[in-house]
Amino acid sequence: MAGLVSRASLIVRSKISTLLNRAENPTETLDYSYEQMLEQLQNVKRGTADVVTSKKRLELQQQKLEQNVVKLETQARQAVAANREDLARQALERKTLAQTQLQDMDGQVKQLEDQQEKLVAAQQQLETRIESFRSQKEVLKAQYSAAEAQVKVGEAATGIGQHMQDTGLAIQRAKDKTEEMQARASAIDELTSTGALEDFTAGDQTQLDRELAQISSASQVDDELAKLKAEVGSGAPQKEIAAGDGEPAADAAPAADTQATQPAEETTES
Repeated sequence: MAGLVSRASLIVRSKISTLLNRAENPTETLDYSYEQMLEQLQNVKRGTADVVTSKKRLELQQQKLEQNVVKLETQARQAVAANREDLARQALERKTLAQTQLQDMDGQVKQLEDQQEKLVAAQQQLETRIESFRSQKEVLKAQYSAAEAQVKVGEAATGIGQHMQDTGLAIQRAKDKTEEMQARASAIDELTSTGALEDFTAGDQTQLDRELAQISSASQVDDELAKLKAEVGSGAPQKEIAAGDGEPAADAAPAADTQATQPAEETTES
């Protein structure tokens, strides 16, 4: 049972530590630590001021006791001069008591001076540490900010970031849809050209009408080709081919001259 409790406690602590690590901002943590150190410095300064105040208060009491000692000694002298030994004794007793108090106050003042020196030394050390920590804190904050900015730029460039990841997915979906539409358009063109799909924009023509038109066009081309062959074979003059429809007309002229001279040669021989 104890083992289960210990294990559960460990798991809870690890979960809390993970959550704290995710929520922790190093910049805020550094600033908070710096504020805590400043607060400690203020406490040290306040303690030093309290010690100095107590020391000054004892020094004032010492001054009063010293004045009282002088006064009591004078009174004792006056009492002896007046033959009042009883008054002189009282004055001397008070003087002795005041001197004892002065000795005690000297020890207390010495202790306060030692405390003051220790607090002043601690204050100086703490001020040095705070100044060093402040410089280091600013450097760490600058490095963290630069690293954070570099990470954001890298995530934006590579699409690792959440926002850029969504943008990259949207771009990929747009590309996929575009490719799908292009493939569909090509398929429709192919099916339309083969007659599998009817083109409703072609008016009232049906697939049969289009096929008959293609046959008629092919038959007309065959008739014109046969006519040209007959004309060429009978020696009839050829029509000049317009520029751009084939070879230039100048190239066909020698052939016509040759055909025209052949009958003349045959007549002469006969």
